[in-house]
Amino acid sequence: MQIEATAIADVKRVRPVRHGDHRGFFSEVWNARAFAEAGLALDFVQDNHVLNGAKGTLRGLHLQGAPNPQGKLVRCCRGAILDVAVDVRRGSPTFGRHVAMELSAENWEQLWVPEGFAHGYCTLTDGAEVLYKVTGQYDPAAELGIRFDDPDIGIDWPVAVADAILSDKDRRWPALKDFEGV
Repeated sequence: MQIEATAIADVKRVRPVRHGDHRGFFSEVWNARAFAEAGLALDFVQDNHVLNGAKGTLRGLHLQGAPNPQGKLVRCCRGAILDVAVDVRRGSPTFGRHVAMELSAENWEQLWVPEGFAHGYCTLTDGAEVLYKVTGQYDPAAELGIRFDDPDIGIDWPVAVADAILSDKDRRWPALKDFEGV
């Protein structure tokens, strides 16, 4: 398993190895020791599995604040997504910057999204399934978010804003300049 820094050092690209033969493949997608050796001693408390019906489904940008912040290890096990992490830590030298990476069943990569980062993704295929592990329990009172289409962040989403399939809540998040921060 390779764990590499991205353009924002705290966000990591994770490349699990697939060992295949005539039966299929085996892959170790999480290993506490490998992550600890990369400086990430993580304690996951929950796994989430999301099925997205249509290409152009956009979820985000979400995070949890105190008292239950969450880090997320995200992978796409069916189809493909554009996965995005935005630094919303006030005072961070990378505040407002983002990392965007394609995750797919084909490339088998994962993205580590640390606490203090808003997370979102857009499906590139119909029927995309996303699995992610989190480090904090779900807490509706700690839910936060920022606008997916904030021009100050400048995410190049693979779908026109008017065509994105969004929840009402995701349409109402504030812009980064109006976000209280974490």
